[in-house]
Amino acid sequence: MNKRIGALLLSAAAAAMFVPGIPAWAQASDPPRAAVGAYLNSIRTLEVAEDGSTVYVRLTTQTPLAAIPASFTVANPPRIALDFPATANGLGRGVQSIERGDLRSANIVQVDDRTRLVLNLARLLSYDVRVEGNAVTIALASGGAPAAASPSGMPAFSQVDASAPGHAGAAAAGKSISDINFRRGAGGEGRIIVQLSSADIGIDVRQQGGKLLVSFPGTVLPDNLRRRSDVTDFGTPVTYLQAEQQGGNVRLTVTPTGLWEHNAYQSSDQFILEVKRVVEDPDRLVQRGGGRVKYAGDKLSLNFQNVDVRSVLQVIADFTDFNIVTSDSVQGNLTLRLKDVPWDQALDIILQAKGLDMRKNGNVIWIAPGEELAAREKLINEARAQVEELEPLQTESFQVNYHRATEITNFLQAKGQTVLSKRGSVVVDDRSNKVFVTDVGSRLVDVRRVITEIDVAPRQVLIEARIVEASKDFARDLGVKLGYGDAKLKNLGNGAQIGFGHTNFANTETNTEIVTNPITGDPVGSKETSTITEAKPGDVYNSIAHFLQGTGTQGSGAPVWSGSSLTNPFGSLGLTLVNKNLTRFLNIELQAQEMDGRARTISSPRVLTANNVEASIEQGNEIPYQEASNSGATSTSFKKAVLALKVKPQITPDGRLQLAIQVNKDRPLYSITGGKEPPLETKNVKSDVLIENGGTVVIGGIYSDDEKTSVTKVPLLGDLPFLGHLFRTTNKTKTETELLIFVTPRIVDESLTLR
Repeated sequence: MNKRIGALLLSAAAAAMFVPGIPAWAQASDPPRAAVGAYLNSIRTLEVAEDGSTVYVRLTTQTPLAAIPASFTVANPPRIALDFPATANGLGRGVQSIERGDLRSANIVQVDDRTRLVLNLARLLSYDVRVEGNAVTIALASGGAPAAASPSGMPAFSQVDASAPGHAGAAAAGKSISDINFRRGAGGEGRIIVQLSSADIGIDVRQQGGKLLVSFPGTVLPDNLRRRSDVTDFGTPVTYLQAEQQGGNVRLTVTPTGLWEHNAYQSSDQFILEVKRVVEDPDRLVQRGGGRVKYAGDKLSLNFQNVDVRSVLQVIADFTDFNIVTSDSVQGNLTLRLKDVPWDQALDIILQAKGLDMRKNGNVIWIAPGEELAAREKLINEARAQVEELEPLQTESFQVNYHRATEITNFLQAKGQTVLSKRGSVVVDDRSNKVFVTDVGSRLVDVRRVITEIDVAPRQVLIEARIVEASKDFARDLGVKLGYGDAKLKNLGNGAQIGFGHTNFANTETNTEIVTNPITGDPVGSKETSTITEAKPGDVYNSIAHFLQGTGTQGSGAPVWSGSSLTNPFGSLGLTLVNKNLTRFLNIELQAQEMDGRARTISSPRVLTANNVEASIEQGNEIPYQEASNSGATSTSFKKAVLALKVKPQITPDGRLQLAIQVNKDRPLYSITGGKEPPLETKNVKSDVLIENGGTVVIGGIYSDDEKTSVTKVPLLGDLPFLGHLFRTTNKTKTETELLIFVTPRIVDESLTLR
């Protein structure tokens, strides 16, 4: 190896010691200790201990701190930072590798008179900080709340506590969002600033498709902040912000456009989400989009001419702190020039160029030719198969809590499953709901894991449907009837006479006649007979008087009154003019009516069911009818006329609900006989919709508008201009009906409270 190659290797190995985002001078192995004495305080020691799922980081300072250090968290990459004011770094190092639980390493950076401790995590953890004399203890909890209590209530970025939705403590804690602001950063990034009422509100940030979803569990959003904001005019990657209340949670939806990446952190009671645009460099081999990258390793640059491939692999091992084991068959030289490339992509390029492959186990990478690795794995698998054939069998019982034991047995014995070995068997006991599995020890571990994952309490969903039927009826009748009568006959000559309206003053007498059997003489029924006699002048007067009082019937069609009830459906006004001798008359009747009716019917069926389990509920009647067979025999059958709701919910991973729903509302029109089914008026909707938890959506609607106009008139006379109104009646009707079906699903948590 020549001197140039050696210098390149040294520079690459040295570069691997530095952490991106931390000043290089602060990561030196020996920071200037002369500066320590210039400050009143300094960090002397850093110790790490692990107790169960909690990792403790303990720092000691030269003098006690006046207050708990300010802290904040970063979501991507997951980090926790604490600032020590007027404090120097007296550890003598800027980087410390830890590898305890989810705590990977720590960076101690001193800037002027302030020192920042950065804890690099595998995933974001909840934490508590406590100061006791010269000691500062940081408790990192990988599950639940940290063991150490924080007297000042430091932020727990992803912690979910008893104030989560479904717990009574959420309302009592009074956690809320005080304000939501949007600003444009100096670099054109969009900054969403959320002011929290308390620093210990849990926050969850995740990317879903092309959007960012920020959830604040157990938090209340004021009405004035529940809005959708268009922030396109700010000129940032963010176009829309939507803040909404979902049950006991607050959700903030951020909609960016183009290529972008985000960074989220919390400082005290303020949460900040930054979304910045990604500008692609055409010189880079890897392009990013939507906040995602194909390779996630730190960037490095390599420039080698005819260098041994094993030496290049050593450079990557030094850069990544991975243990790389290289097979003796890996030989040859390599020439490559890579600029600003993720190290994992650089490793793939090198392996592909030399026909190599790798296997990763923990922090150890085994590199060898692909054929060699395949042959080695084949031998290992054959050895494992032989061990399974000879390994003694064991029997273990599993208590099934939320499923039927038969379902678990069918799952384990399903065709194509690989959980059990060829020698494995399953026995079920329905009485105790237990499953007994006999297999080799390694397969029993897999069975235990599978049963633990699938035997969980099912989530429940309450679905409420509201069927709203509204109708509006309007009718109007307007008409005029004109009549003329003359009690005397007119002489037309040669003995011919004619009368006008003569029958208007005829008296009608009605008699009832008993009908008897002509043979036996027994009465078998009765019939009515009527006799019409010509009215006399006195009768004419009485008839006209009755007409004016509205108590008689006239041939002109005057209304009939019975007591105070109008049997004619129209409002009427009658006027009659007679001559002095009461032998001629002219009557006119005005009829007018207007009817306006409104009706509304609301039906609200609701049903509670488990996730992915179909449920139905119905209420109504079964209508009996006679049904005839081909042989002539009859039987009684029933047809349902019910209000029914049938639904199958599915809870999506993002907390929404996919509903396969069917709503029916039937009612009988009329009953019929003769072996036919009674007709039904059916209102039915069947749909498959995606709804937010607690949201309401209209899954169906029918609107109908029926207008009808009818005219009754005297031929020819009813068509005359102006005068035609005296000889016709106009009827107008209008009916509007509307049907809307609303659906509201809600997820019920384990405490049977709605979320």
